[in-house]
Amino acid sequence: MTSLRSTSRRRALMALSLTAMAPFSRAAGSSRPAPEFAGITAWLNSPPLTMAALRGQVVMVDFWTYGCINCVHVLPHLVEWHEKYKERGLVLVGVHTPEFAFEHDTANVKKAIQRHGIRYAVAQDNKFATWSAYQNRYWPTLYLVDRSGALSFSHAGEGAYDEIERTLQRLLG
Repeated sequence: MTSLRSTSRRRALMALSLTAMAPFSRAAGSSRPAPEFAGITAWLNSPPLTMAALRGQVVMVDFWTYGCINCVHVLPHLVEWHEKYKERGLVLVGVHTPEFAFEHDTANVKKAIQRHGIRYAVAQDNKFATWSAYQNRYWPTLYLVDRSGALSFSHAGEGAYDEIERTLQRLLG
């Protein structure tokens, strides 16, 4: 009896662990306003941006850190979407929120930006203020903000690139 319960617990924990690691997407049903960028240590590739000033444009906010392999796997898609849709009103902001001490160094972030060919705005969120404002929990997580400034979509993890691009195209009109 004990071994059966123990086995069931292990299976349940394993299923829960796998579920927690799986990427997920969701359309934001509540239409809550996108939080402002807060506590940004440095803005790279751009002067400081605000959500209020970006009203009227579609904004893609990507929480990443250069030491995260999953984040690195997503970057080519972000770079491509930035180039492909910036003329249609897309503003992409990478919010670099460090996981490790060495990722706090702006010089290291600049090297990563150059290494990955990132030309869009990068906000360095060393104090996790913007991360907290979005109630974010995972690297990478991508949010789409519609032209009225409302959160319209989010996706955590790698993958779902076709779904993200279709949603982006719909928001751009």
